[in-house]
Amino acid sequence: MAELRYHPLTKDWVMIASHRQGRPQMPKDWCPFCPGSGKVPEDYDVYKYDNDFPALSQNPPKPDDVETELYKTAESYGKCEVILYSPGHTTTVPELSDDHMEKLVNLWCERFSELSKDEKIKYVYIFENRGEAVGVTMPHPHGQIYGYPFVPKKLQLELDSAREHRGETGKCLFCDMLDNELKANVRIIFRNEHFTVFLPFFTEYPYGVYIFSNRHVSTITQLTPQERRSLAVTIKDTVGMLDSLFDYKFPYMMCMHNAPVNTGEDVSEDYHFHIEFFPPMRSADKIKFNASSETGAWAHCNPTCPEQTSEELRQAYARYMKKRVD
Repeated sequence: MAELRYHPLTKDWVMIASHRQGRPQMPKDWCPFCPGSGKVPEDYDVYKYDNDFPALSQNPPKPDDVETELYKTAESYGKCEVILYSPGHTTTVPELSDDHMEKLVNLWCERFSELSKDEKIKYVYIFENRGEAVGVTMPHPHGQIYGYPFVPKKLQLELDSAREHRGETGKCLFCDMLDNELKANVRIIFRNEHFTVFLPFFTEYPYGVYIFSNRHVSTITQLTPQERRSLAVTIKDTVGMLDSLFDYKFPYMMCMHNAPVNTGEDVSEDYHFHIEFFPPMRSADKIKFNASSETGAWAHCNPTCPEQTSEELRQAYARYMKKRVD
């Protein structure tokens, strides 16, 4: 079974993909993403790999006959891709060279452009899940790209808020957020010519940093070649900072927020490209679980003070920069 089911209470779509439940456990001594597996080229730097068990496909099956006047279904149309960061099975992002990271950013841009050509796809979502704490069983460095046939609820809420703010002030909501953070200057972790890394005023997670482009662009593909390289370095240094926080490979969810595609609306002035990190750890050995308040009510509680936690992150960044590999 693979289909979309409409959630009438939240006005959002849920992907039903029961075939993914039967995914086999990979043998401990074999990885499909490693050269020699027969699944990937023998020699690659970064690589796009079509997901073997996609929740969305460009040739979706017909939905089950379960629709009613209230409960709607739709085809699970879309695309699910895996982006391999390196042929090294245990290589980490901070261990990759700046040149290698630039190749990764360019591949993200290439795939964003390619998926955007499919007019049925309305949102291209680039993300990475890292670490067992967020359910990852494959240590090989990789991320994913989903091409959704709808705009997911959170992204739609962001866009609606940005439109409302522009209507009231004539300015970009995201640019105003960045200006507020720069003026306060207590939650900024580090900043370069093209990007700013900060712990937002409202962060839901103790170490939930954001990366904002300093220049207003709505998608990753609008970045100049210089900005793409800068993004590569910024992501590498952000992950390196997190790894230096408690001196181990820090788990996280990294989520790239681009403007929607193929909606028939120009939202380039409203939406602002940025990246959100959701690390599950609240200390070196404690996980911040999303419990009833967070999950059932969407009412988040951060058990730390962002201004204090920002100082922890700045110290971790300084430690990382002392041993950084170019």
